[in-house]
Amino acid sequence: MLQDIAEGIQKELSSKSFDGSLKFDCGDDGVVVLADNQATTTDQETDCTIRISQDNLVKLLTGKLNPMTGVMMGKLKVSGDMGVAMKLGKLLG
Repeated sequence: MLQDIAEGIQKELSSKSFDGSLKFDCGDDGVVVLADNQATTTDQETDCTIRISQDNLVKLLTGKLNPMTGVMMGKLKVSGDMGVAMKLGKLLG
């Protein structure tokens, strides 16, 4: 499932660039890392980490979960460089 998500994000990265590095940490399900204009499921250190369930990650990426609402409701937690997290909106926009 996370591999499919990474491949979907990679398609977006082919036409847009993403500065910085970001990790979606889905706990026991694994991670999706955006770094060096690549999306992978290989864990590594990143500028920003978003802790989110796999289900909520799908909702976030499909526009069914507003990032600000998700933070306020505790469905996702952001740590590290908030500027990198803000760039994510432009990528997925």
